[in-house]
Amino acid sequence: MVTIRTQVKDLLKENGMDNMSADFLDRLDGKVKILILDAVKRAKENGRRTVMGKDV
Repeated sequence: MVTIRTQVKDLLKENGMDNMSADFLDRLDGKVKILILDAVKRAKENGRRTVMGKDV
């Protein structure tokens, strides 16, 4: 699990959403993993060993 449940839940509540379905966090986590792996790929393609904000 990459995403942190309590932080996601807090962000949802701050924006007027009280509940989160059972599959929401799993789906969100999958998207976050893809985003990270894409950023890693971009950094490697640019000859870097450091992932930067611009890779996202």
